[in-house]
Amino acid sequence: MNTLTLRERAELLRQLGHPVRLAILEELMKGGKCVTDIRDLLEVPQPNVSQHLTVLRQQRIVDFSEDGKLRCYYLRRPALVQALFEFISGRYPEETQNNTNNGGQVACCSTQGE
Repeated sequence: MNTLTLRERAELLRQLGHPVRLAILEELMKGGKCVTDIRDLLEVPQPNVSQHLTVLRQQRIVDFSEDGKLRCYYLRRPALVQALFEFISGRYPEETQNNTNNGGQVACCSTQGE
């Protein structure tokens, strides 16, 4: 398994953080789309859409299939994209269940010697 360094993780988050890329991923969550479909849905110039798709392909998040002259893009890692959108939606538990002791405080250190 290939583990990313902290720098690589930060770069991935930076690249995913662009509003147009998030909009592209949101559309692709609904199903595969050609560049022209994405362009029309997002009202973004085609060269701009293509540049954003290239970044997402380099991160192996999306891929494409060719149908004649059309490139139809789809999510290569749909579970990752779903988790990303759940995380950024703010719909996640405010408290962790795994890192608390019986008193409700975070259990991070040994309590020996108290």
